[in-house]
Amino acid sequence: MGFHLRHTLTEMCYLYYQTSIVPLLLTGLGFGFSDKPQPKYGFDYTLDEYTSALESLIDAVAPDKLSIVVQGYFAPIVVKYANEHQDKLNHLILVNPPITDKHAKLPSTLACFSNFLLGEVFSQDPLRASDKALTSSGPYMMKEEDATVYRRPYLVSGASGFALNAITRAMGKDLKAYIESMRSILASDSWNTKTTICWGLRDRWLTYDGVEDFCDGLKHNVVQLPMAGHHAQEDRGEELGNIIKRILRG
Repeated sequence: MGFHLRHTLTEMCYLYYQTSIVPLLLTGLGFGFSDKPQPKYGFDYTLDEYTSALESLIDAVAPDKLSIVVQGYFAPIVVKYANEHQDKLNHLILVNPPITDKHAKLPSTLACFSNFLLGEVFSQDPLRASDKALTSSGPYMMKEEDATVYRRPYLVSGASGFALNAITRAMGKDLKAYIESMRSILASDSWNTKTTICWGLRDRWLTYDGVEDFCDGLKHNVVQLPMAGHHAQEDRGEELGNIIKRILRG
């Protein structure tokens, strides 16, 4: 997620200048230039394992209270962590999270990587694993220099493809249950963390239908980004950065 959030970095640095809030841009295990453990050798890319890894990371780099911004399909992982550590959180910002029953199935662009026969082949295809997966989710076309960065991990090592295959298999199996758990947590009377959902309305993977209805009556804010797709930080990075800055300054 570090490279993903580069367009918001200017606003985050300005926030640090004004408030001394330190922004940390992180990429999940198996993605980008983060470690890519081999599946079945200590880390199988399950959502529970990601939650444990997130807890270990936060304990190491953020001993004090913090705010978390998470985008897309890793939102249920962060919400599970947050529910168990509400005392550590100031704000939680979810960007286009899968949050309704309609979101419980991976889009075909991602589901193909877990295909029993062809998933491992598709996962090793740099164009399918990076370019197509990113451009099919929203209205934008990536600049070639950005696409090159996303492609690079799949070009230099098969580990990226093996990780992608394992991740999509785990999500295909567990995503529905994790979304149900996330909805239950966010709707619970015991949930006290300030929560904002930012939504790019041109998301081609996750429909906005039902999102506002879910948040209606709860304590959560909803902020729409009309011109952004699923990866709002790519489409409207400066706009999203300003929204995050405004929320964190509170």
